[in-house]
Parts: sequence; structure tokens; C-alpha cells
Amino acid sequence: MWRNLPFLVLAACLALVPARAAEKKLIVCSTTQVADFTRQVVGDRARVACILAPGADPHLYEPKPGDAKLVQQCDLVIQNGLGLEGKNWMANLAQDAGKPVVAATAGVKPLVLDEHGATHDDPHAWFDPVNAAVYVKNILESVSKLDPDHAEEFAARAKLYLQHLRVLDAWIKEQFNAIPKEQRILVTSHDAFNYFCQAYGFRNQAPAGWTTEGEITPEQRQKVVASIASFGVKSIFVETSVNPKTIQDIARDAGVKVGGELYSDSMGPAGSAGEEYLGMMRENVLTILHALK
Repeated sequence: MWRNLPFLVLAACLALVPARAAEKKLIVCSTTQVADFTRQVVGDRARVACILAPGADPHLYEPKPGDAKLVQQCDLVIQNGLGLEGKNWMANLAQDAGKPVVAATAGVKPLVLDEHGATHDDPHAWFDPVNAAVYVKNILESVSKLDPDHAEEFAARAKLYLQHLRVLDAWIKEQFNAIPKEQRILVTSHDAFNYFCQAYGFRNQAPAGWTTEGEITPEQRQKVVASIASFGVKSIFVETSVNPKTIQDIARDAGVKVGGELYSDSMGPAGSAGEEYLGMMRENVLTILHALK
């Protein structure tokens, strides 16, 4: 019996591993940016799942049966808010499952967009690192309530990450000093970069007639081409969450170049330079800088 004691102890320890893993809270996030901020705060203390895959469009996403099952199993839901999740799909999943939902944008002063005579809040607030800090603070508060035993640890991670965001903001301003203000015109396929442009002195231009909600008609296409030509820019940009072929064809017809792809509503896939928020922002800045400098 005593000879078998080490094996019995080892077996007991291995049996405890799944139980300990199951003790971790499960947090489900709507978008890749929100999921990244959450992981930066919780580290390995909680499991973080994201509904949207890299490259997916949150405005048009239709929940799948697996999404509802995942939310039913979770302890907390965190969404972007401000209407980013089209038709409130994330809040509806949380409500159906009886799970608490937190809007990471709570407290952000939203920009207001006027589209087709109707106004609405611009949900792309994370493109300003100052707003990203608000996301992190809201996430910190919610996960600290969820798991108060590790609140100090969450706060320490958040403090470090907030420092990274301040450095990022200063670095972006320094990089764009190389572009004269009159050349700071950012033309993309839809209005995702308003907060970014406001923070760094750009004029944000989205082509008139463009839509991300399906194929554009020949009449719309002509309007888009004429709109781009009127901006007087050399380069326009494709967003990673939008089909690039159409905008590339339109750029050719308008006599401009495609300056590169920008991460917009979604971050990049695992292994890419944009798989985390800091990398996403860094790569966007360098892409814009290379095209407009």
C-alpha cells in the first residue's frame, strides 16, 4: 500500500485539475476588441470567449445556435454597446439566457452621425485610445464584482495596460506629425474612423452612396466613384471587415490607389500583427503613414 501512495497522490491531484479549471468564470464578449481588453484585465483568472470571429462584421452578424449555448454557460456578458451589435443581438442573447450584460462604452461621450436624415451614436469609440481606457475601466469594475477575490490582481493588470494606452496615444501623435494637416484626409469604405480622425486631426471621408449592407447598384457605384474623385486624395483604404474587391475596383475607376487594409470593426486573426488592440492600432497607423506621407 505504501509503495502505491505516490501514485494515489498523483491520481488525486490529476482528478482535481478539471474541477479547478471549472472554477474559472466564463466571460463572453461580443467583439474582438472587447474580448482583448477583457483578457488584458483578467489574465488567466477567467476564461474569455468571443462571439465574433476576426474579420466578422458586428453590424450584420446573425447569432448562431452555438452562441446561445455559450452565453447560457457564461457568468458575464460584455458588449461594445452604442448600437454596434446590430439589432441588439448580444443583449438579446444575454437577456434570453438571464445573464448580466455590461456595455464597455458606458461613460464614453459618443460622436453623433447623421445618415440619411437620421442621427445615431457612432459606436466605434475604441479607435481613440482615450476611449479604450474607458472600456478597460468598465471591464475592470465588472470583473472585480464578478470575482472580488482577485480584484487587486485585475486592478494591477489594468493599471499596466492603461499605461500602454497612454504610450500608444503619444506615439500615434508623434507618427502623424510627419503628415501635414492639409494632407490628413482618411477615405475608407464606411464611417468607422470618426473617433480616430477627431483624435489625430484627420478629416474622415466615406464615399457618398457606399453601403456595407450588400451589393451596390450601378447608380450607387457611379456616385461612389464621383465622390472619391472629388476628395482629391491619392490613396483610399480598405477595411478588413469589408469585401476588398469592390472597393479596389471602385478605386481604379476613380483614379486613386488603395493605400492598404485597415483593421476596423474587427481585429486580425491569431498570429497576425493585428490580433491584439495595440497591434491593430499600430499597424493601422503605419499603413496610413506609408500611404499618405
